[in-house]
Amino acid sequence: MRNSHISIKWKTFSIFLIFTIVLLSVLWFFQIVYLDDFYKMIKTQETEMVLDSVENLIRTSDDCSEEIEKLAANHNLGIFITDTDGNSIYNAEYISNSQMSSLPPFMFILFYDKAVANGGEAVIEYKGGEMQNKINETIEQFMEENPTEQPAGEGTEGEAKEGETKEGDGRLPYTIPPQKDDPSQFRQNIGNDMAESVIYIRIIDNDGIEEVIMINSVLTPVDATVTTLKAQLKIISIILIVIAFILAVTFSKSLSRSIISINEGAKKLAEGDYSVKFDSHDYMEVAELSKTLNFATSELGKADSFQKELIANVSHDLRTPLTMIKGYAEVMRDIPGENTPENVQVIIDETERLSGLVNDMLDISKLKAGTISIKPEEYNITDSIRHVLERYNKLREVEGYTIDFVYDSEVNIFADEQKMYQVLYNLVNNAINYTGDDKKVTVVQKVLGNVLRIEVIDTGAGVKQEDIPYVWDRYYKDKTSHKRALQGTGLGLSIVKNVLELHGAKYGVSSVQGKGATFWFEIMINPFAEDDEEE
Repeated sequence: MRNSHISIKWKTFSIFLIFTIVLLSVLWFFQIVYLDDFYKMIKTQETEMVLDSVENLIRTSDDCSEEIEKLAANHNLGIFITDTDGNSIYNAEYISNSQMSSLPPFMFILFYDKAVANGGEAVIEYKGGEMQNKINETIEQFMEENPTEQPAGEGTEGEAKEGETKEGDGRLPYTIPPQKDDPSQFRQNIGNDMAESVIYIRIIDNDGIEEVIMINSVLTPVDATVTTLKAQLKIISIILIVIAFILAVTFSKSLSRSIISINEGAKKLAEGDYSVKFDSHDYMEVAELSKTLNFATSELGKADSFQKELIANVSHDLRTPLTMIKGYAEVMRDIPGENTPENVQVIIDETERLSGLVNDMLDISKLKAGTISIKPEEYNITDSIRHVLERYNKLREVEGYTIDFVYDSEVNIFADEQKMYQVLYNLVNNAINYTGDDKKVTVVQKVLGNVLRIEVIDTGAGVKQEDIPYVWDRYYKDKTSHKRALQGTGLGLSIVKNVLELHGAKYGVSSVQGKGATFWFEIMINPFAEDDEEE
């Protein structure tokens, strides 16, 4: 059956392709569809900034003509400053189709009134020749209504000059079309019906005198620009799609190679091959995954090795007492007179050893599963240590062991007495099993403020520094030191670790190779004393 999951190669290719399509869509959207809107927005912001600058110049400078000229030239604008009657104060036109200097008075009045009605500011928009058409329509309407009137600048000699009227003659106060004799001034609208002309009007108070600032901005059609961009984007789209395809193939191969390698290694790991190494370092995440898997492999290998060791050791510990029980039982059965109390005691001792081994293994399982809870109570731990050491009286008498207990005073602690008894017994038992030829073990009780420290010291070969982190592991056994325990089962340190952690106690081991080892733990004498102090 074909796998329905998408491969990483196709996934990577799809991501690159989607990214490219989105990128191109954004480019087409902003560069083609909304180019005109963005252009208008930027031009509007630019013109408003110039309007603010001109107002500031008028208010702060007596002669600002040069600065206004620069602003008009730099931003390609027409700047026209007048009084409230439309009389020119300053004119700087740097656009070829500006109509500001030849603005008829009635149009100025319309603009001025609109600005006043709008709170002192207004924006007038005309496209192409709309303004000139409006002027011509107004003139034609006026001439139809007043056929006897004659524009200024026409007629016989001696009549009113351009822009003037004779008193009482009723002539229009402008020429048709407005004439400009100064060649330095730009022409009126040159006939670009597509250009959009925007006039920004602002009325300001300059030392008690009202002045009108009018700025003419022409929005040039962007059709030619759009056509050019379309042609460019078509080429760019093809190039980007090709590049995206090449990058997708390259990256997908590189990434999939690492993932495939890790996947193959993981399969071997699942089959129990702990020698596999993960060495993919192409990407940070893949490298981190490789490190994690290498660590997991190492730990699983150690656990597997320890587990095999435990099985071998436990098998040895089980086989030996069973063999002895069977052997003594057969002797007592087959040989008359061998049914002695001594032989029966051997069978009893070995049976107890087996029972202890099974109980220890069950305790470890329960502690790991969290099914065992402690029941703290106040008791005399010094007396408890003495009771533990009394169990080794036989070893002292028969085997010649020396077990010293060093302490200054009786100490009561708040803990689970039964569990702590097991901790003390296992630590002492471990020291007896691994002490030196002098067969000496020392138990030290110290009081450090509100902390009780117990040390169990032996004189054996010690623990290797590299093995100290694993000495508390339930699978740990020092291969060079393993021997059949004189007492206990060989699983005691793991039980010690779990019980101490349940009590929140600190524990550890310090050792110098060839000079023995010191196993210790520290527990609060009164765990409530610190809480009382804080309150």
